[in-house]
Amino acid sequence: MHNVRESLPLLEATLPLSNWPDSSQLGRLSEGDTAAHPHSIHSDQSANDASGRVLALTGHPFLITDSGRRQIDAAELLAQYQALGDSFLATIEGRWALLLIDPQQERVLFANDRLGRQPLYYSESEGTLRVCTQLRPSLAPMQAPVLDEQSIYHFVYFHMIPAPGSAYKNVQKLRMAHRGEADRNGVRLTRYWIPKFTETRPGSRTRLKAALAETLRDSVRRAAHDHAKHKIGAFLSGGLDSSTVAGMLHEVQETGCDAYAIGFDAEGYDEMPYARITARHFGIRLHEYYVTPDDVVAAMPEISKAFEEPFGNSSALPAYFCARRAAADGVSVLLAGDGGDELFAGNERYAHQKLFEHYDQLPYFARHTLIEGLVKILPPQSGLSRKASSFLKQANTPLPARLQYYSFLEQNDATQVFLPEFLRAVDTAHPSALLDSIYHAPEDASSLNRMLFLDWQITLADNDLRKVSKACEMAGVEVRYPMLDDALVSLSTRIPSHWKLPRKALRDFYKQALKGWLPDATIKKSKHGFGLPFGVWMKTHSPLRDMAYEHALGPHNRSIFNPRFLEEAVARHREGHASYYGELVWLLAVLEFWLGAHEVAR
Repeated sequence: MHNVRESLPLLEATLPLSNWPDSSQLGRLSEGDTAAHPHSIHSDQSANDASGRVLALTGHPFLITDSGRRQIDAAELLAQYQALGDSFLATIEGRWALLLIDPQQERVLFANDRLGRQPLYYSESEGTLRVCTQLRPSLAPMQAPVLDEQSIYHFVYFHMIPAPGSAYKNVQKLRMAHRGEADRNGVRLTRYWIPKFTETRPGSRTRLKAALAETLRDSVRRAAHDHAKHKIGAFLSGGLDSSTVAGMLHEVQETGCDAYAIGFDAEGYDEMPYARITARHFGIRLHEYYVTPDDVVAAMPEISKAFEEPFGNSSALPAYFCARRAAADGVSVLLAGDGGDELFAGNERYAHQKLFEHYDQLPYFARHTLIEGLVKILPPQSGLSRKASSFLKQANTPLPARLQYYSFLEQNDATQVFLPEFLRAVDTAHPSALLDSIYHAPEDASSLNRMLFLDWQITLADNDLRKVSKACEMAGVEVRYPMLDDALVSLSTRIPSHWKLPRKALRDFYKQALKGWLPDATIKKSKHGFGLPFGVWMKTHSPLRDMAYEHALGPHNRSIFNPRFLEEAVARHREGHASYYGELVWLLAVLEFWLGAHEVAR
């Protein structure tokens, strides 16, 4: 394992809301100084004006002007605020987080970018506001961290802790495209930007496909704009998005492209052959690494502890080894392909929902009398009866709850999983309410576009971006996401739903736009991902199995889980449910590693 590099907060502020400072009391502070100053800011850059306003900024924000797209600094953003007021937030693109202090109005404004690429945490206690790009410093000075039961429930439900919650009580994190306004009366949150999805008059299909290909190329070019300063490489799994990013990076860099791929010596998990196809097709220099069970034993504890909150996505481990391999070659920036599935409808669950939409369009008599009547007379123990009953149950569950039908806590009784005293502090209906609030936020959007928007928050901002960003941070590499370039996001909203996903053809419009440029094998391959064969390897590799079982049973003494549930999870993995219960064992072990590394009270 490489030594994990402790990163400094990119933005950190402590601000008593009842004692307003002037600009002379605010300024850049070195690490560790904030506790000694009642009003303090630490950030990548900051600016102030004659009225005493201060704007602290981190990231790489951009503005779109008549003359093109250009990066903007803190001073220019402050001028934007002076000219436009709070609406200036909707004009900013790129990855960023900011905090603005307006002493004249006695308020603080803090916000993050449209897609939540830059996390931002905040807490308010006894009239003091803390805002930070890291979780632990967001706690009020001298305040002991207290574990939040609702968030631990969310961790088991989602395999991560979605915004706006955090692992700790009294600390929240902003959802994407949100702003917080704080004054003497506390903190109020609002969404400052939401996409407008267009379903009509998209223009010529041929022109729009050409625009997609060109926008993709421009997005990669912008992500690699400083390639003379940095050695820039790309992740390459062999899927549509990583192949697109790597192929275009190879074209826009005079030196070509170094790409990094991870393989697994486990049947059904290894996608290295597809990465090789892409590399041969474009002439990319491919660097391969095969992760082993011993690698998992060595890295799992450190990766679990490195995340600021419990994080259960097991593909963080292969992402880390990929980034580490790139860092060893002197690569300082990696381009990742995350986002394409969520922009252009590439996940199987989107197509799966079409079956239920077709069923819902049948006449009432056909659905409730004929079909449901026939299912009731089938032998209850038959496989056909179980499948038909499951289909009807899902069909009668509205979106977005239907997307979580196979979630572990939807298929299992929470009272059997958690201890009664733990569940008394939990609202088990909250995950559904959270999903509803995001799904229904866009106006006049199709069910497909609502699902995509939901995944921008839940799958990207709360999960995949946190996973890849932390893996790269641990390896000492910066990561950029060209598939989430704002221009590409905007273009995706103009593609009609029936073009993105006609019938069951995943990513249809995207594939047509790149047909003839990407390898045919890449266009035709089925969706796979970066999955880790953790459960399979535990069956045969005793050091991995022993470590995982020990830590999966570790929460016995933490007053969270029913001990019988923990023992049953391990037993069911032993009995042969390797993949499904392997993920559950991973989840429990990760939580125990994280809790053991962080002093948290309950």
